[in-house]
Amino acid sequence: MTEIRGAVALVTGASRGIGKGIALAFGRAGMRVAVNYNSRADDAEAVVAAIKNAGGDALALRADVSRTVEAERLVAHVESAFGAINVLVNNAGILGVLKYDDVDEAEWERVIRVNLTSAFLVTKASLPGMLKAGWGRIINLSSVAAQTGGATAPHYAASKAGLVGMTHSYAARLAKTGITVNAIAPALIETDMVTGGLGASPERIPIGRFGTLEEAGETALFLVRNGFVTGQTINLNGGLYMSS
Repeated sequence: MTEIRGAVALVTGASRGIGKGIALAFGRAGMRVAVNYNSRADDAEAVVAAIKNAGGDALALRADVSRTVEAERLVAHVESAFGAINVLVNNAGILGVLKYDDVDEAEWERVIRVNLTSAFLVTKASLPGMLKAGWGRIINLSSVAAQTGGATAPHYAASKAGLVGMTHSYAARLAKTGITVNAIAPALIETDMVTGGLGASPERIPIGRFGTLEEAGETALFLVRNGFVTGQTINLNGGLYMSS
């Protein structure tokens, strides 16, 4: 397993939910963590405080990563504060729970831009530093919706499926550079989005409970530490969707 203490990590959309769980796990593992947020400054600062209270190092940085200039500025800020980014988690995203007929072109483009285009923009800006170092980890947060469609509208499922395709493409091209690229496809992790936005029930899950933020964080840590896993989608869903 790779030694990750001191590594520089950027987690987008890390003020709450799965991003928060991953940022906390990284910080407790000794990584220096940039906690990106768009509008929840107090929540992001609380994540930073929790990491620092556990003996780690972190800072909160606001950026709308769906916008090219802001994504590039975010990466430059992280590099100025901590050095080149070693670990990137593309987690920023918004939920799209609408009736199919209610998804117009503007709504389609909004969700695709936040969920998919942002990952491309931040990856593109972060890659030069990883390539120079000859080591890096990129983790894209997909969803069970990419595999099953689920209760979400088509633009959300399409955005999350696009992340899987992007993962495969980058993983293949970067395999000999020391950079691995993987996706995590969670379902029904206990977050505000799941319990509030979706109003989901754990009765649907074969294991019989929601997943935890700690389990999401441990999954991301596994992908950071392991240098032989690349181009994979890790299903974190309690058996809700099973694949070979």
